[in-house]
Amino acid sequence: MFTGPLSKMKVELHDEVQYTLRLSSDLCVNDFIGTVISLNWNGKITCTACGKNTKKSFGDGFCYTCFVSAPEATECTIRPELCRAHLGEGRDPVWENTHHNVPHFVYLAASDTVKVGVTRAGQIPTRWIDQGAKAGIRLAETPNRYEAGRLEVALKAFFTDKTNWQRMLKNELDSSIDLVEEKWNLHDQLPSDLTEFFTEDDEVIEINYPVLSYPEKVKSLSFDKTPNIEGKLVGVKGQYLIFENGDVLNLRKHTGYVVTFEV
Repeated sequence: MFTGPLSKMKVELHDEVQYTLRLSSDLCVNDFIGTVISLNWNGKITCTACGKNTKKSFGDGFCYTCFVSAPEATECTIRPELCRAHLGEGRDPVWENTHHNVPHFVYLAASDTVKVGVTRAGQIPTRWIDQGAKAGIRLAETPNRYEAGRLEVALKAFFTDKTNWQRMLKNELDSSIDLVEEKWNLHDQLPSDLTEFFTEDDEVIEINYPVLSYPEKVKSLSFDKTPNIEGKLVGVKGQYLIFENGDVLNLRKHTGYVVTFEV
């Protein structure tokens, strides 16, 4: 029995993704695939920023006060084109300078369609894994988050920046996607002030997930409605646990929820 506040699972890419659930001890989730597990929420939620109890979780596990004040919850985490770190501004300029005024990658990721996104250098392939992508490629490297966001906005005219979580969990893939071709087609369609950031790195990273079987239909579970969740774990993809009956649990959505894990 292991207890603690939920957080985003740690991931490592090997032949297939290795998932670690961090509670009172680190648990290799892959080891429990094919096993009946239970996750029981005790009704308590702790803020990931300040550690205080909160009745409701905002964003990635913040209490409301931290959600509107913590640099980790600033709007440019979702909309990087709004970032002001390169100007020495932001909720916490020191934090912003360390986390946002640093090199970022703009990338393309493949699943049922092509998705565009932004992440800090060093977060590849973690970012792609968290989104449940089948493959990803670096498109551009920028000196800061703002420039990456500016390029991402331009790319939204061609691709989505959203993940269809239901299709992702049903493993609906478009096998015809050629990320290298998609990347360099864009180079010919964008203005030079954006293409100057394009990288020559055309490595396509393929990602395999530890899943025994994918559901035909998915039903999202929530601790707010079902405090005690139990079932046979048949896989993990993105930040979701997949159960035998098609139920799925987004652990990241429940960041800060204090749960007990049992087998």
